[in-house]
Amino acid sequence: MMKKVLDFVQEVGTIMYVGGILSHIVIGNVLGTSDASTVYNIYVYKELSAYILILPGLGLKIISDIVLFFQLRPKPNWLKIKLVMVAILSVNAFVFLVPMMPDLVQLARDSIPFGKVSQAFIEKEHTELLVGVSNILPLLSELILGSFKPKFGKERFK
Repeated sequence: MMKKVLDFVQEVGTIMYVGGILSHIVIGNVLGTSDASTVYNIYVYKELSAYILILPGLGLKIISDIVLFFQLRPKPNWLKIKLVMVAILSVNAFVFLVPMMPDLVQLARDSIPFGKVSQAFIEKEHTELLVGVSNILPLLSELILGSFKPKFGKERFK
């Protein structure tokens, strides 16, 4: 029963987390960056969706992975690697991306009177993009490991 609950929590967390990330990508591409007020609205949305979807989704994933880690004996290698990937995603989220969101919103807000985004906004947005792109490999690895639970190393021969 507990395994089913953990799987459900993991799936909900994944949907929230990945869905929030995908919504960030989509809104920027759909609305574009034609003017500063549009960019401001995009970044207000991105900030709020990070707080509503991405961070709680990541939190659910972290909690369910930790509970699963303490329940399983022996600890499977796929779970150990998955936890490392979640740690990387967490550092990127909490150390880099989340602190950038209010700054980006403020820089976009400050650009509105000029009708176009400032160079400071462009540079901060570029940094955000690089950190976001650096999440691709850990995110895909974490999703694949959690879905397929492959055996690694000595586990393959047991």
